[in-house]
Amino acid sequence: MRTLLSILLGAGLLVWGCGKLPEPTTPDPVEDPGPVAPAPAPPVSGPAPDPTPTPVLGSPSSSPTPDPSDDESPDEDPSPDPTPDTTSPPDTSGCGAPTPPAISRVNVKIYLRGPNAWTLDSTPLVGPDADYCASIGFTDGRSMCPVRPEGHPERVACETWAVGTAVDTGRPGPTWRHDGSLCTGVNCENHPDNQYFVRAFANGSYQACASNGACGAVDVNR
Repeated sequence: MRTLLSILLGAGLLVWGCGKLPEPTTPDPVEDPGPVAPAPAPPVSGPAPDPTPTPVLGSPSSSPTPDPSDDESPDEDPSPDPTPDTTSPPDTSGCGAPTPPAISRVNVKIYLRGPNAWTLDSTPLVGPDADYCASIGFTDGRSMCPVRPEGHPERVACETWAVGTAVDTGRPGPTWRHDGSLCTGVNCENHPDNQYFVRAFANGSYQACASNGACGAVDVNR
């Protein structure tokens, strides 16, 4: 019993000496720090990249200048070849100055009357051009003449250039036709040695034409 009283007395003394127990302390509210900023990226080793330039209004485009070699457009058409001069013979033709005018007609005549065929002859003529005829040696005042006088060293060359070639044989000289048809060997045949001659077997009209369309004709009635 005495022990219990001693305990109670000691507890009372303790309360008296210390006063009342302190009230529990309420902790201060913690403020929300908000979103946390990301940690800076670690530095990259090596040189720092060049900053991207900011375009300025009105400044030239920063696009690279195209290389002309990369142009895929088609090449320009090459300049056309010059048109060959057909108004005068080439230097290699053998026909010199003066240049013959264009053939204006072909003189056709009966050259030889044979028992089986008649031989016809043709002479291409130029004109009317009295000045040209006089310049190549025809001093009789004529205005229609061959490209060169008979026997002249340029006669064949100038006729070859001025007359052209026959459409059927491809030889220099006129194209022969009988009543509008080419020679077949039955109605007529081209002379084997000279395109300016033809052998006529049948009656009818025989025509000789230069390449430019100038013609002449003669009738055969054997």
